[in-house]
Amino acid sequence: MKVLFIIPGSGDSFYCGNCFRDNLQASALRKAGHEMIIMPLYLPLTDTSFQADTPLFFPATSFYTEQRFFGKKKMPAWLKKILSSGTLLKMASSLSGSTSAKGSEGMTLAMITGKDEAFNREVETLVTWIKEQEKPDIIHLSSTLLIGVAKAIRKEINIPIVCSLQDEEVWIDSLDEPYATIAWKGIAENIPYVDQFVTTSSFYKRIARQRLPQLPAIQVIYPGIETEKYASPIYPNDPVIGFFYRMNQADGLEILAKAFVQLKEKNNIPNLKLKIAGGYTSQDKPFLKKIRKILSPYSADVEINDTYQLSDHTAFYKQISVISVPLTFEEGVGLYLCEAFAAGRPAVEPTTGSFPEIVGEAGTLYHPNTPDALAGALEQLLSDADRYEQAKKKAIELSHTRYNSTVLAQKLEEIYQKLC
Repeated sequence: MKVLFIIPGSGDSFYCGNCFRDNLQASALRKAGHEMIIMPLYLPLTDTSFQADTPLFFPATSFYTEQRFFGKKKMPAWLKKILSSGTLLKMASSLSGSTSAKGSEGMTLAMITGKDEAFNREVETLVTWIKEQEKPDIIHLSSTLLIGVAKAIRKEINIPIVCSLQDEEVWIDSLDEPYATIAWKGIAENIPYVDQFVTTSSFYKRIARQRLPQLPAIQVIYPGIETEKYASPIYPNDPVIGFFYRMNQADGLEILAKAFVQLKEKNNIPNLKLKIAGGYTSQDKPFLKKIRKILSPYSADVEINDTYQLSDHTAFYKQISVISVPLTFEEGVGLYLCEAFAAGRPAVEPTTGSFPEIVGEAGTLYHPNTPDALAGALEQLLSDADRYEQAKKKAIELSHTRYNSTVLAQKLEEIYQKLC
């Protein structure tokens, strides 16, 4: 089966959950023997392990400029060529990573509603390319934030469209009014152009239904990891707490840093160490400086990796004993958990969002999401060998039965075949 996967490109400087989810889905389907065509929008894909198969559409630099400053007028070709150059796109990639839509309201609404002249000009080239270069059996959109593209495609091409749902509200809720209301209304209006919606957890299915009651049936398909790449029977000699996600306030790194300091001060877990990775952007540098100061009394027992690459993932989990990413918001699914379970590493997470559903018995859940409560939960798991062993076994079991690339590919295949 030939699948066209339309995704937003990213700067690749940090662990982006939605970007990695797209990577996992494409990899699982390729491994299952399907032909995958990866089409990036906005920014190029720069990591060697996840490459584009099409030209870049909606280049962030030129599309943003045309949409915001030219309105109904077409941007001069010479200016568009300059703005879409590799140099400027590379610069934009290095600055990408905002979790706020502030300043991008017009572009966000254009991509959702499809009611914008600059959008219409760009999407016409995309649709023409599909018709002339590739005729896939199925088209899969990464997010409803791109649902205006589905509208444009279905008006020209009769190909089934699948659309993923995950964490859209994080971006849309950062919009000021009336933009947020217009965005949700725009998604609702374009729902009929999508044949099937999928999401990554039952938790997020409920969130999507609350925000978009017009949605038809939503299929829950858990993320799938290539378990053989992560499996490791060898554990560190000393207990190591791992944090692997973007290093920022929202992802709870400060909560974990303070919990680690408490544990070191109590010293009930000898030789305890902390390993932090997952990357960051220039926006996060002041925050990371603050984290280093909090951890400074025990810096000898802390490792912070300043770089990020997709190839870092498998090695990281083999070097830790437990994963803990105490998010301060509710996430559709934590892919770092699925990865940790593939390596047989339990989790310690707050009882918020999808954590109870995703973790289950493969770790320890705590409440409230404070440094004190997290420190207590980590000590409870790492001080009880029997409890840790049971959580480890459950993590491996979940990895084989639920968070597995083969299972993921089979679930997606069933949907695609039914639609075709």
